[in-house]
Amino acid sequence: MRGKRTAVLAAAISLVSGAPTAQAIVGGEPGSVADTPWVVAITTADGQLICGGALVAADKVVTAAHCATAKGAITATQRAPEQLRVVAGRTDLRTKDEGVVAEVAAVWRHPEYREVTGGDDVAVLTLARPLPHRTIAVGEAGDEGVVLGYGRTAENSPPAMTLRKATVPILSDQECLRKEPGYRQGAMLCAGRGGKDACTGDSGGPLVVRGRLAGVVSFGRGCARPAEPGVYTRLAHYRQVLGF
Repeated sequence: MRGKRTAVLAAAISLVSGAPTAQAIVGGEPGSVADTPWVVAITTADGQLICGGALVAADKVVTAAHCATAKGAITATQRAPEQLRVVAGRTDLRTKDEGVVAEVAAVWRHPEYREVTGGDDVAVLTLARPLPHRTIAVGEAGDEGVVLGYGRTAENSPPAMTLRKATVPILSDQECLRKEPGYRQGAMLCAGRGGKDACTGDSGGPLVVRGRLAGVVSFGRGCARPAEPGVYTRLAHYRQVLGF
């Protein structure tokens, strides 16, 4: 969401607003689906970028719960599967000759999710058909990770629409608590000290540590602001409920 913190859901790009979001990799470098074939983009049915995600099984995508939430004027509701598409195997979302676009058959959003800064910001999309791409396993956090996404490359820029990546340091729980009073030790992790970060459009995208999926982009204060980390859902905490 990137923003209690500049509160804009990653989905703000597709006319949804109201929660913190994450953008499309500030201070990073070009990525490639040839190297990371499990990275996906989540769009509306008509192709507007909403969020990122990661393919953890041939027909399962892990993303953020707020990416599966439509924010209305009064209430927030879970998005219907037919409103979503998953784009896999495509480095540049503006092209149509690379990768595949898959329909979504079912949406699971963590039942305890209420708002992005409250935690439990995780969801799973079940695809209408399996995809022929390599998947990524869930793993633990470490000292640094790589965050990937198609979102903004600066806080006030449009989405990049091309895959980008950045290496960010993973902070201790104590440092995260000082930066984010609502930080939930064990269920969240935070990464980055400014300069490199996820941004709007990157929400739900992967944070990879030692080749495994350690987190998904959840929220932050703006994008890559000095001394400001991004906050991620710590997937190892949810391994049992996710079943991966």
